[in-house]
Amino acid sequence: QVHVVESGGGLVQAGGSLRASCLVSGRTFRDVAMGWFRQAPGTEREFVAAINMNDGSPYYKESVKGRFTISRDNTKNTLYLQMNGLKPEDTAVYYCNAVSGYAPNYRPKYDSWGQGTQVTVSS
Repeated sequence: QVHVVESGGGLVQAGGSLRASCLVSGRTFRDVAMGWFRQAPGTEREFVAAINMNDGSPYYKESVKGRFTISRDNTKNTLYLQMNGLKPEDTAVYYCNAVSGYAPNYRPKYDSWGQGTQVTVSS
């Protein structure tokens, strides 16, 4: 099991940038693949991006490719999501979780979630 604390969300205008962070504890961070998910009001939580634990290779939801960058700092047990060129449709609560499986079928590994961080993009 991992315990996560997300931060870094906020309110930005369309075209702006934010960086979400996820501090992870509970097991060796470098031994788990990690991912970001998001949930907009009235919708199901969806996959956004994941990063492999071995070679750090990323995988993205098609609609965020070229705009979002996932990264990890194993020395700080922290996962990041740099979000550039934000669009109103990116508005959601963003969550991190360990992931299972392999691209393109990553799925959340654990049933428990953190509180998430709200990203709101105004048009």
